[in-house]
Amino acid sequence: MNGSPPDWVKDAIFYQIFPDRFARSDAVGKPGNLEAWDTPPTRFGFKGGDLLGVAEHLDHLEHLGITAIYFNPIFQSAANHRYHTHDYYRVDPILGGNDAFRQLLDEAHARSIRVVLDGVFNHASRGFYQFQQTLENGIDSPYLDWFHFDLERLDAGSKLAAYPGETRASSFARRGRTMEELGYRAWFQLPALPKFNTDTEAVRTFIFDVAQHWIEFGADGWRLDVPSEIDDDSFWREFRQGVKGTNPEAYLVGEIWGRADPWLQGDQFDGVMNYVFNRASLGFFGGQSLDIRQRPGGYPLQRLTATEFADTIDELLERYPQDVTQAQFNLLSSHDMPRFLTLVRGDRTALKLATLFQMTFPGAPSIYYGDETGMEGGPDPDCRRSFLWDEDVWDHDLLDHFRRAVTLRRETPVLRRGSYVRLVADDAHRVYAFGRHLPGPAPDSEPVIVILNRGSKPYRCDLPAGGLFDDGAALRDLWGGLTAEARDQRIRGGELGAGQGAVLST
Repeated sequence: MNGSPPDWVKDAIFYQIFPDRFARSDAVGKPGNLEAWDTPPTRFGFKGGDLLGVAEHLDHLEHLGITAIYFNPIFQSAANHRYHTHDYYRVDPILGGNDAFRQLLDEAHARSIRVVLDGVFNHASRGFYQFQQTLENGIDSPYLDWFHFDLERLDAGSKLAAYPGETRASSFARRGRTMEELGYRAWFQLPALPKFNTDTEAVRTFIFDVAQHWIEFGADGWRLDVPSEIDDDSFWREFRQGVKGTNPEAYLVGEIWGRADPWLQGDQFDGVMNYVFNRASLGFFGGQSLDIRQRPGGYPLQRLTATEFADTIDELLERYPQDVTQAQFNLLSSHDMPRFLTLVRGDRTALKLATLFQMTFPGAPSIYYGDETGMEGGPDPDCRRSFLWDEDVWDHDLLDHFRRAVTLRRETPVLRRGSYVRLVADDAHRVYAFGRHLPGPAPDSEPVIVILNRGSKPYRCDLPAGGLFDDGAALRDLWGGLTAEARDQRIRGGELGAGQGAVLST
């Protein structure tokens, strides 16, 4: 089923929630031995966040201006991140189960907030029923074709080594020999993650049914975990057909860290997690504050000049059709990398400017829970800290900045739907400026020019108008206090302070 991305995504403001760490409700019963909420996260520990906790804090999201939530996995699992799925049809009991999800979904939809789920379909877990069957019954299991098993080993009566111990697991993981050592293919050499055999029709049918089941339940789309690991274009085409056949407005976004052309031809995904945008924003707005020792997703971070940043953005915008660009999932932080604020060593100016850019750029912006209040966090698991609901510890200046930037985007159609034109990339002053415009004479189609000063000194505005404004037009700043006018097809005006941005319109 080919087609364009859902129209609603172009106007969406996403908020990413890691369910175990966002909020905990007294209405959800909990097991014992939970970690204290305000202690640093650990690899295996649970904090006990749940879906009713999210429902009880929808006011925070609504006040922020959020229109969609992306949840990390919510299905039953033995891992706090729940990427080790046990039961794809059951919301984890610690999260409140299916009933809690039903309540959350209804309350979110009542506020016009959509909900996108995380789909982990490349691999299951050691606790997944069909894998457990083979773990217990060996060669006699009815599910030998659900995973990639060493059938000779099983036929010889040898058991699967699904629990090899960390020392041994680390040893063979370095050699990449899980089939020989474990008796099955494990994703990323992790024994806990047996890889599905998606060549098996029963596996495909199962996954497609899961995908359609939760869309019928009311979910508004899927974020698809490591989809490139399923090296079969027909799989994702069939997946799309089933989901879109159930709800044509469902959003499908893939976790692709680099170029994503093959997946964005209208027959697989609507968009991807835009880590190219993420790295470019870190490189320019982070500048000298950026910690280039980190390699999120295995990709190096580089400090970028204004020209290098502009060239990267130009290439990114030229890569996909406009309707696909407008449906990209544009993120500054995520659960798979150190938070933006930590990567720029606490430089709040960098985060503020990057957020203003994110909210004025084509595509659906995503706020990772807690970025708006100044949360920090290093590599996993530290980037998955608990959200602290004590407002005394929040950075309220930063929160106000996020709210204003989201409001600006929501109230200015050209920022969501308009075309994009590069105007200035000034390396000497570290200034980048671009225009957004829509065709037509309607009041809400007025063009804007966005100017971002990442330099250390004020910038006297004198830049090309790009044909966006008639000479003599008086321009007001929708964001700050800059005044300017269009003269001789240039924008001339006052000084834009260091670390400040402006959004000029008539």
